[in-house]
Amino acid sequence: MKRDFYKKTPKASKGRFTMWSVTALIAVGASGSLYADTSYSGSVSIQQRYFFEDALYPQQAQSQVSMALSPQIETSIGGSGVFTFSPFARLDQRDSERTHVDIREALYSVYFDKFEVRAGIGKVFWGQTESLHLVDIINQTDMVESIDTEDKLGQPMLDIRYLLDTGYISIYALPYFRERTFPGTEGRLRAPIPIDTESVFYESKDEESNLDFAVRWQQSIGALELGISYFDGTDRVPDALIQFDEIQQPSLATFYPQLQQFSVDALYVLSGWLLKLEAIKAERLDQEYSAYVAGFEYTLVDILSSGYDLGILMEHQYDERENNPVVFGQNDLMLGARFMMNDFSGTEFLFGFVQDLDESSSYSAFVEGATRLSQNWRVEVNAYFFSSDVDTDPTFAIRRDDHLSIQLEYFF
Repeated sequence: MKRDFYKKTPKASKGRFTMWSVTALIAVGASGSLYADTSYSGSVSIQQRYFFEDALYPQQAQSQVSMALSPQIETSIGGSGVFTFSPFARLDQRDSERTHVDIREALYSVYFDKFEVRAGIGKVFWGQTESLHLVDIINQTDMVESIDTEDKLGQPMLDIRYLLDTGYISIYALPYFRERTFPGTEGRLRAPIPIDTESVFYESKDEESNLDFAVRWQQSIGALELGISYFDGTDRVPDALIQFDEIQQPSLATFYPQLQQFSVDALYVLSGWLLKLEAIKAERLDQEYSAYVAGFEYTLVDILSSGYDLGILMEHQYDERENNPVVFGQNDLMLGARFMMNDFSGTEFLFGFVQDLDESSSYSAFVEGATRLSQNWRVEVNAYFFSSDVDTDPTFAIRRDDHLSIQLEYFF
């Protein structure tokens, strides 16, 4: 079937959050703060990244320092309303694209007996597995923050939630789409060809103003935590289109097709075992496909009477879309361990190794650790490693971007 692509039209009121909309959301929260309790919190951090190998591409450095600010203001409005405002800003030494500002939340929540209504800019997480979050579809990934895809951009939304005794049913209207962020030409962990963030194509003629829709039922049934969801809208994961300028220099444009996705996620608690599943059945660009992540985590409590706990993890990732450089987990196995010291500092380490079962040379590994130094100070140490000799593998472009990240964070 022939499809039309709609190139994003630059307009003052499109493409980014407009100042008037942000001001209006803040005003809604501030209107009730004169007569209600208001709390202020947040954190400021400094982060050092060091890459172990020389860069693959020009203009890339071996280290970079950045600072981030993440404040939060929360105020109650009336007897049942709460307004939360959580901006985020990062200033990066090397990568101009990683220097960015975002509104993670500007959300008004109000409760009516069995109903909860949330409107504004918010964050929603769906899923249960550790190595890959297949069903998590509401928020766009902030790829300049970290390669682990855990950081998300704020999503404009209306969420109407009906509360059950041990769960809820939510209906989401998502009136505005957020484009994925990408490292710039000076940044590491990027594609070999620069991504032109101004060259964006959509399958929907409404471009980023396409009205996305989602519904979710989540329920606790004894030892089972079950979620069933459906999403219809713009896919958060773009395809890449190569293009050439007037002097035949290549760059990559992004194309966002429409996606219809049905998903199931489940967590079952069985003594010391956690059995986990995320599975999707989806259609995009007339292609139907399935994918899943399934596995377990088993916790050894108080190992050798040390007071420490050790969790053993294993998950299998499968996706029918083979040889697609933007699809992770086509047939991969993750083995991991979670070490918890159970101290007042909350010290915890997570180790993971992901092996491509089809290509022995393709693997990735990570170490994530954090501990509190005091009531206000926290240190986080993360390391990521990549290997691939196959150019269709998602890690091929970043195969020399093994790096260590140390972050010192102050909470106020």
